[in-house]
Amino acid sequence: MLRKLLFLLAGILIYYSRYSSVVVAAVGFAIIGYIVTDNLIPRVGPSFIKIGLFGKDLSKVGKPVLPECIGAVSATVYLFIMFFYIPFIFYRYLVTVTSGGGQRDVAVDQWPIDGPSYSVFPHSRLSEYLSSTLCLESTILLGIADDLFDIRWRHKFFLPAVAAIPLLAVYYIDFGVTSVLVPGFMQNWLSKCMFFLHEKGIVETPINITSIDLKGLYYMYMASMAIFCPNSINILAGINGLEVGQSIVLGLLALINDTLYMTLGSETTKNSHRFSIVLIIPFLGVSMALFKWNKWPAKVFVGDTYCYFAGMVFAVVGIQGHFAKTMLLLFVPQIINFIYSVPQLFNLVFCPRHRLPKFNESDGLLYPSRANLKENPPKTFFIPILKVLGFCHLIDLEIDDKTGQIISCSNMTIINLMLVWFGPMREDKLCNLILSCQFMIGIAALVLRHCVGSIIFQHDNLWTIK
Repeated sequence: MLRKLLFLLAGILIYYSRYSSVVVAAVGFAIIGYIVTDNLIPRVGPSFIKIGLFGKDLSKVGKPVLPECIGAVSATVYLFIMFFYIPFIFYRYLVTVTSGGGQRDVAVDQWPIDGPSYSVFPHSRLSEYLSSTLCLESTILLGIADDLFDIRWRHKFFLPAVAAIPLLAVYYIDFGVTSVLVPGFMQNWLSKCMFFLHEKGIVETPINITSIDLKGLYYMYMASMAIFCPNSINILAGINGLEVGQSIVLGLLALINDTLYMTLGSETTKNSHRFSIVLIIPFLGVSMALFKWNKWPAKVFVGDTYCYFAGMVFAVVGIQGHFAKTMLLLFVPQIINFIYSVPQLFNLVFCPRHRLPKFNESDGLLYPSRANLKENPPKTFFIPILKVLGFCHLIDLEIDDKTGQIISCSNMTIINLMLVWFGPMREDKLCNLILSCQFMIGIAALVLRHCVGSIIFQHDNLWTIK
């Protein structure tokens, strides 16, 4: 009965969105995405196990077998939603007449709401939307391939950049801005330098530098973002609900940022952030349904597919919404986790196949998992660094009292670090702790972005400081 009511509500929202905003349709499609995903997951789970897509939950008594790669269900539902969404996004341009003959000229609404209006179909917006969808499709294929064939990390690390090529191509054609603002205190210094060079006859006219054009470097930066976001979510994983939970938190933080711009920003920024909302809200719908089945005690595993898909959604939103730097600020915990993991990822310290916390069946709690450094000693130059990290309580070291040799250390992930700091805890409490930290850090990042950033640059898209 509840599902029928939700479907009815979704239908009403989608129908009446043509009289209000595409955001209303986004909410309707998010509800549909939630219902469909929630209904499909228990139905397809046994089929996944039958074809060999399953894994053992090592953090449970008896190590139950759970279907793997279920995140592909959420990702697929999301793609279908994006397809069905197109007519509703561009509805007011579809109910128009033109001079015909394929001409892309001024169009007149046949059924105007507030009197006749004139507009040209936004082909650039449609190309942005379709390129984003194509990028996500490619990323989902990459994730499924990884789940099926277990591609090695060094081989798959750069593949998201290939999936982002349509995205970057459309950005180059339709937007093409590669300049970054120079902080106010640096503008004065650079202006003095230019004036000095003018006096020396090196430059003809002194220029007041307010921005720097990075050209191709900016595209490398965006490609790097497309690589980092999917991989960062994939690295910060290993306990029930964490992959989906952090994605939901990131989505909520992005929506908070979008809401600020939709209420306080200019019309130009509103268009960009409306595009972000259109992608994020349905994503939250399918993710919440997946979280229902993946949270502790998990009934399914999300697999690498969801991690890549979720990360690329945020990369797409940041790039197409033109707030890539702000989006990276929301990924501060993931950035910290990546930096913290670098010694093991680059084999400076032995990295076991799995670094998830160790489960103790006697008390049902998780303990930090450890890397055996007696049989696999770290690089010689890195041993003093390990001892410094141990002294700062950033890692737990086991040292032989007789020889002073490091026998083992806790694996370098934020998950294990939380257990080092706060002691053993149950899996769901550990997940909630990490997600709470993610949310609080994200809120702090947004405050810094819009307050401190406006002080440094004397300008923010929300307000200007004179």
